[in-house]
Amino acid sequence: MFSTDPVLRVREATIYQGNNPVLNQISFDIDKGEFVFIIGRTGSGKSSLLKTLYADLLLLEGEIDVAGFKIYGIKNRHVPLLRRKIGIIFQDFQLLQDRSVAENLFFVMKATGWRDKAKMKARLAEVLMQVGLGSVEKKMPHQLSGGEQQRIVIARALVNEPLLLIADEPTGNLDPEVSHDILKIFQQINRSGTAILMATHSYGLIRKFPARILKCEEGKLRDSKIENIELGNEY
Repeated sequence: MFSTDPVLRVREATIYQGNNPVLNQISFDIDKGEFVFIIGRTGSGKSSLLKTLYADLLLLEGEIDVAGFKIYGIKNRHVPLLRRKIGIIFQDFQLLQDRSVAENLFFVMKATGWRDKAKMKARLAEVLMQVGLGSVEKKMPHQLSGGEQQRIVIARALVNEPLLLIADEPTGNLDPEVSHDILKIFQQINRSGTAILMATHSYGLIRKFPARILKCEEGKLRDSKIENIELGNEY
């Protein structure tokens, strides 16, 4: 039965960086198929929030529900199951440099329970086509440009058809033209029904690709659904 529940639900959550609370008693939802930017100065809590969502940091106060998983008190054995329902994209790629593109993606598939080699090869071809790189599966990461490597990272995150993509500064190391192309890929993925939560410092990208904005500021989370958020200069 089709569910209308949000893909992400946060209620009265306090987010910590070490022992310090950086966001206090925040609440928001992200619906299925929604595209949301998260912004804020370095140290404002946005990366800590994202890490809490995929259970890399402990949630100590409040409630967070991600793709049907309750994050408060989540058991270690359930974390891999959570991460099969979401895709995580990092700024620094985190590709295995000693393995080909195909081997990088197969590594993730095997780690998340794929066993049928024919299905794995078919899914590999699908996700590479989805990011516009249908012919690079035998290449090594160092043979690819930064933009191509980030496309592989996106393909890797799409392997398990996630309900939510969490992207932490995915264009931070890329030049503006390549960043623009990466955002177009995110838009295509979003149009196919995947919700996206993307942290960025680039106000230029937000102006070109307007969407809902969450802003981490002085321990609070402001939401453009509720109030007007002015974009100043990029920082």
